[in-house]
Amino acid sequence: MRTIEWKNGIVTTIDQTKLPTEVLLLKISSCKELAEAIKTMQIRGAPLLGAAAAYGLALTAYHSGASHKEQLLKELNASAQLLKQTRPTAVNLFWSIDRILKRATKTVGNVETVAQTVVAEAEKIAAEDVEMNRKIGEHGSSLLNEGDTILTHCNAGSLATVDYGTALGVIRTAWKSGKEIKVVATETRPLLQGARLTTYELLRDGIPVTLITDSMVGYIMEKKMVDNVVVGADRIVKDAVVNKIGTYAIAVLAHTHNIPFYVAAPKSTFDLNRMAKDVVIEERKAEEVTQFAGVKTTPRNVAVFNPAFDMTPLKYVTAIICEVGVLSPRTSSMHTLRAHDYFP
Repeated sequence: MRTIEWKNGIVTTIDQTKLPTEVLLLKISSCKELAEAIKTMQIRGAPLLGAAAAYGLALTAYHSGASHKEQLLKELNASAQLLKQTRPTAVNLFWSIDRILKRATKTVGNVETVAQTVVAEAEKIAAEDVEMNRKIGEHGSSLLNEGDTILTHCNAGSLATVDYGTALGVIRTAWKSGKEIKVVATETRPLLQGARLTTYELLRDGIPVTLITDSMVGYIMEKKMVDNVVVGADRIVKDAVVNKIGTYAIAVLAHTHNIPFYVAAPKSTFDLNRMAKDVVIEERKAEEVTQFAGVKTTPRNVAVFNPAFDMTPLKYVTAIICEVGVLSPRTSSMHTLRAHDYFP
């Protein structure tokens, strides 16, 4: 089942805040609704955000009452600004928006032609994501050996993409090839994407998984209970990988214990014209930390710092797995990738 789909001007997607206890499908008919779903984490995961943003612009185009192309382009640009304000860190969202706007601007024809082009381009972005993830899985699975235990952080599976997954796509492909592997999933505080989503996906697929708290990573590495780490990414810049908060600590621990640390992400996640210092790290509301399942768990008025992401310097990354292969962050193989490589 795809995480997100388009049909006749309606976007259907899974409400990820309800998992794993309930599978609720959202039916979204406007870009404003879709932007709110992104903001509230009903839609999350870097590659999925890219596809969702594209569908948001498709909704604007499909339902537009514009009488001429310039008016439609104005509406699309307004929707683009709305979407860009939802979550500032994952670059896939910005990449897909810019791609759609570029295609719409270059399209010759009337309003109907431009609208059809926008919808077709959004569908193309979604289809490409599925294919890219499967290629990532194929390239990355060769790095995993029979009997390995792989640690993963947050959720970089089918729920974070249109389908199949990046980090979990690597694990899925290895499992399907017959390798007897196991997974350790961190809970991923404060929203528990690992506990709620990653374990849900792996159990559904019959892949052995053990859940641990975030603070147990050092212990199990020291006990030699982990052979590899595979995580996803929200943005890969010239000198760092930006991913869910806690990734940096895991990378440093893996380096200390001589455990390979792999990052799996499509090229749309690469932002190699920027450095870590240029990235805006999203800070989320205090209630995510001070409450658990809606119940207050801290003293009133306690100060809270809640960044959603951190930055892992490339010196701690063994390799980056993308749809074109396994890239070394310490050679020119990664840095030759630029925007022109994945903007059509």
